[in-house]
Amino acid sequence: MIERPFWLARIHSAWERRSIVWLSGVRRVGKTTIARMLPGSVYRNCDLPSTVRSLEDPELFFDNQTPGSTLVFDEVHHLENPSRLLKIAADEYPHLKVLATGSSTLAATRKFRDSLAGRKHSIFLCPVLWEECGDPFGESNLDKRLLHGGLPEPLLAARKDPTFFNEWIDSFYARDIMELFGIRNRQGFLSLFRLLLRQSGGQLDYSRLANASELNRVTVKAHIEAMQIAHAVRLLRPFHGGGKREIVSRPKCYAFDTGFVTFEKGWDSIRDDDRGLLWEHLVLDSLHTHFADNDIFYWQDKSHREVDFVIRRSRGRVDVVECKINPDKLDATPVKAFRDLYAKGENVVISPAVKKPYKFRRGDLVFTACNTLALSSNY
Repeated sequence: MIERPFWLARIHSAWERRSIVWLSGVRRVGKTTIARMLPGSVYRNCDLPSTVRSLEDPELFFDNQTPGSTLVFDEVHHLENPSRLLKIAADEYPHLKVLATGSSTLAATRKFRDSLAGRKHSIFLCPVLWEECGDPFGESNLDKRLLHGGLPEPLLAARKDPTFFNEWIDSFYARDIMELFGIRNRQGFLSLFRLLLRQSGGQLDYSRLANASELNRVTVKAHIEAMQIAHAVRLLRPFHGGGKREIVSRPKCYAFDTGFVTFEKGWDSIRDDDRGLLWEHLVLDSLHTHFADNDIFYWQDKSHREVDFVIRRSRGRVDVVECKINPDKLDATPVKAFRDLYAKGENVVISPAVKKPYKFRRGDLVFTACNTLALSSNY
């Protein structure tokens, strides 16, 4: 088992603001394990018929709980009307602390008739972060995390098992996509999903994806939106502020986990050329843990100069984040082009090889080199 104290602390902190915490993440990412780590909690698996029956009368169930109790409703979306249960808990039993888990964002699926706006705090559970992997400075540990991915079961396995990834994809469609979104074209959906895994980290071209998956553009966009809601892919918008040569409309698409990227690409080992793109995925997970989704972008101009990530901060500041296995190999040319347009902000290089943050120069630019752990303290 992988200890994940960061997430337990985040849940307890969220309860200081709201009595309902919504913990979402892809299946088998570790939601149940974390929920069971809460001491003294009343745990209910909402996938069981006995749990469904016990929750048919929410008032009766809540009346029988000790004030101040911690309740866990695992996979709560399997209930017929999960938002009703949580709304009653928030409005009538605020002395109870409730953790509800599910595989998607709460407000966007057809099962939830109420978004619980103002009543809950949402936490998205990423695959195991690089900073959660123990000794974060060994190259062999990094290669295993990149190859196996961050779902606890394959990460802890001695060898990568293709059966796990095939079964996960089948279950993802049957238990999340079809059940929550009613998408019944299994072949078309999974064809598109596998295409996105192979192209992870690249810009979206809806027309090419439609041709390759034999779907129309409208369906492709709808399916990708469902994947976003289910946390299977993440779209990154281009940052722009009026520069005539900036890319303004084409998002990048990142798969949720490097293990599935390497599985779909057919890789059984990590080569030197593979690490850079996969490392971007790990950095993006850490960025999304510490910054709001709407504040994370990438940047590119029409000369194909590109910055990996841009973080929008306050008062017109924008931070540049470059992902490098070896910080010494940084090419500062794209960052210089970006800073000619947007002068305010920090320049950060995130590398698994950096133990303690340090600063260095490239021309007129000053960079801070650090690892993902430094993101929690703003570098």
